[in-house]
This record gives sequence, structure tokens and C-alpha cells, in this order.
Amino acid sequence: MGKVRVSAFAVSIDGFGAGPDQDLNNPLGVGGKGLHEWFFPTKTFRETHGGDAGSTGIDNDFAEASMQNVGAWIMGRNMFTPARGPWEFEWKGWWGPNPPYHVPTFVLTHHARPSLAMEGDNIFHFVTGGIEEALTHAKSVAGDKDIRIGGGASTVRQYLKAGLIDELHIVMSPVLLGSGEPLFTGLNLKALGYECAEFTPSAKAAHLLIKRAN
Repeated sequence: MGKVRVSAFAVSIDGFGAGPDQDLNNPLGVGGKGLHEWFFPTKTFRETHGGDAGSTGIDNDFAEASMQNVGAWIMGRNMFTPARGPWEFEWKGWWGPNPPYHVPTFVLTHHARPSLAMEGDNIFHFVTGGIEEALTHAKSVAGDKDIRIGGGASTVRQYLKAGLIDELHIVMSPVLLGSGEPLFTGLNLKALGYECAEFTPSAKAAHLLIKRAN
């Protein structure tokens, strides 16, 4: 069986996984784009989004690894859409007709919606029964591959608090946001059994691999 993991999740120096005031014009929140300046120039990002040749090196190695061996994704509604409440319009995500996931993706929501099939073997299922129900569905389709927990920060916190994540790759970006979506508020990772297994700095970020201690 594969791992349940968080990969390439960027946080600011002051611990925010997104800036404040997320909306249609600021999907990452005000200032949140700065969290991903390590990622945007990489070969992995540019190839995924149809751009020209990007950079290689440490940041690209981590970006590339984050997309490998993934059998299913889980994400919060905040990562899928800027809207709240009932589904009043046919929003299909931020990514155009061919999102970068290419596996079944389970979106946590309080409001039911039919599954959404898109190009590139992308299919989004909307789960109203909480994080454990979503994980059960993801395991049923992932087989021996990993399940990747996407954003937002609240979704990651819930899975950490429940002890359901095996491994986290956190990218510490050299920016201060001041406010926004905190990642680790209310969590004691050491008490939950995690330890920092690897620390790899690059020119634009620091990559932390946090694993459950044996």
C-alpha cells in the first residue's frame, strides 16, 4: 500500500500556507503567490502548464517527485473553488479543461454535487462525509500508489490531527505574509509522532521532509 502524503506544500516564514482574502482574483490570497516563487520557474511547472523549458536542480527535483506515484488526490473545497455555500454555478476548478492531476480527486465539501469528469483522466468527486470518508474512497482507487493530500491548510491540519498522514514535504519560502491560512496552529507535531527527517536548502526555499517517527 502506498503512503498518505503532503508534497510541495509551501508556507511562509511565519507559517501561513496562503495569504489573506482569497477570492477569484487572488486564489492564493493577497501575497500568496510569493510562496511559490521556487516552483513557477521549474521544468515541472512549465511542462505541466504548457510553457517553455524551465529550470532544473533542487527545486525541480522536489517538484517532479511530488507528482510521481500518485494514485489519488484529496483536496479541500478552498483549493478547488473560491465560492462557499451551495454550488450555484458550474465551476470547474482553476486549471482549465485539463487539470494537472490525471487521477481521481476527492474534494471535501459540505454541499453535494455530481462527479465532474474532465480531460486527461481527471475526475473530481465531491465528498460530504468528511476526511475519513474521502480517504476511504481514495484508498479504493489508489491501489499500491500514494494518496496526496492537497490544500488548503485547514485540510492538511485535519488529516494531521487525525494521525492520517505518513509524510509531509514542506517548502519554507522566504516571505512573510503576516496573516492568512496558518498551517500548524493548534498542532503539536512532536506529540503526534513526527520528526524532521531531511532538510535541503535551495537558492529560493528550504525543503523539509517530515515523517512519522518509527
